[in-house]
Amino acid sequence: MKKYLLTFALSLISLTAFAQADYEKVMSEKIAKLEACKSLDEFQTLANDFDRIGKKETQQWLPSYYAAFAYIQKGRMLMREGKMTELSAQANAAEKYMDQAEAIVGKDNSEIHLLKKMAFSLKMMENPAERYMTDGMKAMEELKKAESLDPNNPRVTLIKAEDTYFTPEQYGGSKAKGMEEFKAALEKFKTYTPKSKIDPNWGRAEAEYFLSGAAK
Repeated sequence: MKKYLLTFALSLISLTAFAQADYEKVMSEKIAKLEACKSLDEFQTLANDFDRIGKKETQQWLPSYYAAFAYIQKGRMLMREGKMTELSAQANAAEKYMDQAEAIVGKDNSEIHLLKKMAFSLKMMENPAERYMTDGMKAMEELKKAESLDPNNPRVTLIKAEDTYFTPEQYGGSKAKGMEEFKAALEKFKTYTPKSKIDPNWGRAEAEYFLSGAAK
């Protein structure tokens, strides 16, 4: 009987380990595609993929995190294309998945608060004059929360650099100061180690892009 129970326990451990390895493999493949996305349709497809993974892996927060990130990146692409009236819809879709991720991992997560900051920024950019004092202020609050929870998070420094770089000087921005912050972000990326192979690790390429002068 003891031998049977031991065999059963070992089999269960093996199945659990296999399932975890399979989950990480699928997630790694989707994350790699997310980082290489070049179209709105690709971002939407991956958001849907992460949604399906999240419905299967109900105790994992990262599928919902990446679904939210895909919607935010889709919104940022729409913004670059000048399609400003579509930004809030993407931010709202992202927020649904952020709530799901928080329900699993808790509210004290720097990465999720940073996504919230990015979502509020998208909403603000739909109508900056009207929304700066509402969504703009909320974005700043979320950025502060993200930084307080993890001061060494390079993505926090990266997004701060973006804000400084693109904000006109009359409103406190500075391209020169923004470049210094991109340098600081890159230094943090050099020493940053994600908690796992599938934990958030995006942003380094963007810092390198700005510092290369390609953004000019």
